[in-house]
Amino acid sequence: MSFFEHLTELRKRLIYSVVAVLVGTIIGLTVAKKVYLVLVLPIVAAFHQAHLDETLISTSPAGPLNLILKLAVYIGFVLAFPVVLYQVWMFIAPGLYKHERRAVSMFILSSVTLFLTGIAFCYFVLLPYSLNFLVGFELPYFKPMISINEYWDLVLILMLGLGLVFQTPILIFFLALFGIVTPGFLWKNFRYAILVIAIVAAVVSPTPDALTMIVFMAPMIALYAVGIGVAAVVVRRKRRADSVARQGAD
Repeated sequence: MSFFEHLTELRKRLIYSVVAVLVGTIIGLTVAKKVYLVLVLPIVAAFHQAHLDETLISTSPAGPLNLILKLAVYIGFVLAFPVVLYQVWMFIAPGLYKHERRAVSMFILSSVTLFLTGIAFCYFVLLPYSLNFLVGFELPYFKPMISINEYWDLVLILMLGLGLVFQTPILIFFLALFGIVTPGFLWKNFRYAILVIAIVAAVVSPTPDALTMIVFMAPMIALYAVGIGVAAVVVRRKRRADSVARQGAD
């Protein structure tokens, strides 16, 4: 395709993705209150452990409504995530080999699974520990009064962020697929990757203690290692496919 044909195709895929998010957001509005009752449990447990009132406060009359709308948008993004991935795949598929295009179902399944795993890791591991640390931090003449919007900004950003961080093997898959990185390059720069991961963990970690950073870093390092394995498989299959293509040409 020409440059302008690529732009037209990109616009079409973006439109489909936006429509999917809008439809997901409409669905999210119908279930937002039920999701709220689930996502509020970590902070309620932290309040209970610290022997505090198990309530969040609102500093604005529109605070609860804004929360529901914001939560609906996040739900919409999660519901539309497989559709968005499919649009990404359809945009890049013309540049792939025939056997690579057949991997669309595995790509979408793996990416969605990793995304949901990142959200689950945040909810069941990172949030309980971080909130217990933050809420239980004591100072004289101090009583925490946490705003509902501040809490949800923290929770939703962390969940979405970790969901995207868990896409690391998928990113490495595409980088290896287009020859940008190799398993040898990734392994050779493993220590630099750990340094970058440590910096990212220090910036985005909700608490300053080292244990939270380690909790943040552990899955990221594991995902990087999985990415090296993914890159090795991709490179091996590409070489095999190139070899078969050359033999067919001969």
